[in-house]
Amino acid sequence: MARWVRYACADGGVGFGVIERDQILEHTGDIYGKHSPSGKVLPLASVKLLCPCAPSKIIALWNNFHALAAKLGKAAPKYPLFFIKPASCVVGPGAPIERPMAYAGKIVFEGELGIVIGNACTDVSVDEAPLYIHGYTCVNDVTAIEVLTADPDFPQWSRAKSYNTFGCIGPAVASGLDWSILRIVTKVDGTERQNYALSDMIFSPHELVSLLSHDMTLLQGDVIACGTSIGVGSIREGASVEIAIEGIGVLENSLARQR
Repeated sequence: MARWVRYACADGGVGFGVIERDQILEHTGDIYGKHSPSGKVLPLASVKLLCPCAPSKIIALWNNFHALAAKLGKAAPKYPLFFIKPASCVVGPGAPIERPMAYAGKIVFEGELGIVIGNACTDVSVDEAPLYIHGYTCVNDVTAIEVLTADPDFPQWSRAKSYNTFGCIGPAVASGLDWSILRIVTKVDGTERQNYALSDMIFSPHELVSLLSHDMTLLQGDVIACGTSIGVGSIREGASVEIAIEGIGVLENSLARQR
């Protein structure tokens, strides 16, 4: 298993490599294709980590965990229920979550597993799906919850979740990860708010890649956010949200204080 990261270079470019302990082994080439170690080793603390992929879109799932469906009194869906978040909302680890200027309501966190697409695909089978997965990452699917429900005739999923900085992703993409034995732990200011098993998913990552690829072309770097489970809640200004998955790391972002 390898944990891939992208980071800002001193010259303004973007580098990538593999985390080993507290260092990054720099690579050259194509993060999704042919690449090799450059021989350069960077202290992890010396670089600014970026979103570990560059998605054209985030496809985010709703009602994809049995426990949350049961709590909400919802039946398990027969097909993935999803919405789209644009690339413009994406930020990496450590970046602040910014409150939209015209919104004064509650802002909600959701700790999720993210699937990162490694090769563009359309109409693939479940058995073929692993060939198109680069790896897995952590996602905080942030929501302006009162925007979502503002119009009683039309839940505004995409609008409520597409503001700048509302798609937190990172810190790494783990390839070769066995997601099925892992849990997501979400903490707000150090207090545990979510702790749930990924094995409780209704649609598995391989099923999601296959089914969604029949609805749209999945492009290299795109992220499928697999949905969340029990424990979602609001965050106040200045609060830190940490989303941890063993083998990937901890994604930390804080809601910026209002000026």
